[in-house]
Amino acid sequence: METDRRLWLKKIGIGIAGIGLTNFNSFASPLVSENLIDSFENDANLIFLRSNENPYGPSPLARKAFVDNANISNRYNWDIETQIISDLAKKNSVKDENIMLGAGSTEILDLVAKFVSIGKGNYVIADPSYDYWTVTLDTLGLTKNKVPLTTDKKINLQAMFEAVNQDTKLVYICNPNNPTGTICEREALVDCVTKISQNTIVLIDEAYLEFTKQQSLSNLINDHKNIIIVKTFSKIYGLAGARIGYAIANKTIIDNLANSQSNTNNSVSVLSKLAAIASLKDDKFVSNCNLLNENARQYTINELQKLNCECISSNTNFIYFSLAKYNKDYFKQLEDNNIEGGRIYEEQGKWTRITVGKMDEMKKFIKAIQ
Repeated sequence: METDRRLWLKKIGIGIAGIGLTNFNSFASPLVSENLIDSFENDANLIFLRSNENPYGPSPLARKAFVDNANISNRYNWDIETQIISDLAKKNSVKDENIMLGAGSTEILDLVAKFVSIGKGNYVIADPSYDYWTVTLDTLGLTKNKVPLTTDKKINLQAMFEAVNQDTKLVYICNPNNPTGTICEREALVDCVTKISQNTIVLIDEAYLEFTKQQSLSNLINDHKNIIIVKTFSKIYGLAGARIGYAIANKTIIDNLANSQSNTNNSVSVLSKLAAIASLKDDKFVSNCNLLNENARQYTINELQKLNCECISSNTNFIYFSLAKYNKDYFKQLEDNNIEGGRIYEEQGKWTRITVGKMDEMKKFIKAIQ
């Protein structure tokens, strides 16, 4: 059966190991007669620096997977689900039973929220952090316990630990943190998570970890039953619109989360799964994106500092900076130059966030606010 499945996967074009990588400069070149995404964006002449997307798009292998396999979109193809779960398990050194797919990490976060909200209580989250998904927790009756960041905008792990009480259902740690871009020191993070998870579920969001050299906490899930890792293909892999993410957890937690998912592992489209499988093969793409991001990020930080904007050292594809000493109407400058940026996250200090786009986009951004 396994041999038959492999042969079928190769037949429909998943056997991508032998596909040559295209020149990195060709990322902007369409694989079909018209690049619909570029066309859509250019209609408004906008520069998108708001949602932390990868400006270089999906990898060449992922694009090829989309195009070559569009004709099987009429089939459910559960074998593809088996393949992507197996690939993700190998990548994270866990078993297939420890992986659960979702339509982006957002669906996984929503499933966790529903699971922990069965009983009343509270949840602990850094402030500010990625909290759009917590509306589900709030709606289902959990009380938000916000823990301020340190003065250098890092998650205060000791304070997070001290905020936990007998009524805490969940502790959420976004690492690296969004919107600040700061990262927890791994040894301290492991120590904190290990202690909290003895009695409380800890959810670690690693959406941006691929922009760093830090190791995932996935190695903890089998020895610590209350740890959930959530990851996504939306950021470094450039598949934000394709909507595919996944959870890594103890089998018991995966089974419990599956009880809240109407069709387990099948909310993700066939093409998104194929693109994800292809993306995992394209290490060169990830490496090049990281290099380009690092260069554009450092340029932007240098230029922002010249404009008296204090910047937080970033471990991601976005920059957190203060407008307190900026002497123009920042958001008006963005609007006048057709740039979509972030918002104010902290009124004290007027802290905002900007996504790191391509170098030419960041030069236009800097010119717009000078």
